[in-house]
Amino acid sequence: MTFWGPRGWALGVVNTERWLWWEWVRTHPDDILRALREHVVFTVVAVVGGLVLSAPLAFAGTRRPRLRGAILGLAGAVYTIPSLALFAILVPVFGLQRITVILPLVGYTLLILVRNIIAGLDGVSPSLKEAADGMGFTPLARLLRVELPLALPAIIAGVRIATVTTIGLTTIAAIAGLGGLGQLIVVGLNRPMRTAVTVGAVLSVALAVLADLGLGGLQRALTPWARRER
Repeated sequence: MTFWGPRGWALGVVNTERWLWWEWVRTHPDDILRALREHVVFTVVAVVGGLVLSAPLAFAGTRRPRLRGAILGLAGAVYTIPSLALFAILVPVFGLQRITVILPLVGYTLLILVRNIIAGLDGVSPSLKEAADGMGFTPLARLLRVELPLALPAIIAGVRIATVTTIGLTTIAAIAGLGGLGQLIVVGLNRPMRTAVTVGAVLSVALAVLADLGLGGLQRALTPWARRER
């Protein structure tokens, strides 16, 4: 039996009962790598976009306490919307395009990133801030040279959580036929073809683990003082 993917590429004659049939994996490396590449792109764009939006919101929350509750409340409200429901809301507006998937993914990173950035900045000792002011630092210079470096452990921890969460949520891209590892899972469930489900699921987990380990290594490299404090 020959199966065809959502984009028309042949999945080949397969043994549908096996959860892992190496012959199919061996003969379809391009399809698997393409799905993996698309998954990575969605994740990177979503997390970077989330950081771009979260940073100014978090800075505003630390400087203006009255805004903090509203910012966290709004980010929390977005986070509570089920991914499929948010996707369904955006489809009539943008159609089946990549932005339809990217916008929800960015939205789900906001609460995680804003909270961690605020927590990191709040954790900076007031005496260090006063010392920076006494040295003549401007508010922007104090933020960039004193507060942000000391807040890095909490910020990167938030990026790690957001990245792993986004890798899992990115599978919704398959609903729109826009690729990612979720596409393999959807194809495997619909045909049915168990090997495709296994490959998509295993690679999703492996990608999340590697991303977490990589960001953990980056955190240790950028914050050596945090290791010494332990």
